[in-house]
Amino acid sequence: MQLKRSSNKTIAGVCAGIAEHFGWDITITRVVYTLATIFLAGFPGIIIYAILAFIMPEK
Repeated sequence: MQLKRSSNKTIAGVCAGIAEHFGWDITITRVVYTLATIFLAGFPGIIIYAILAFIMPEK
């Protein structure tokens, strides 16, 4: 199964797509990603999100 962006979008559907792919809760995935981006040198987290938004195909 290929990883795809979700139609359940807040920004680009990346976190929702990851959550749906692995069967995780979408809200918790978004919160964990946001907290990790803030507390673990936020700039790389934003770049990674942008790259995933560009690379991951739409559902």
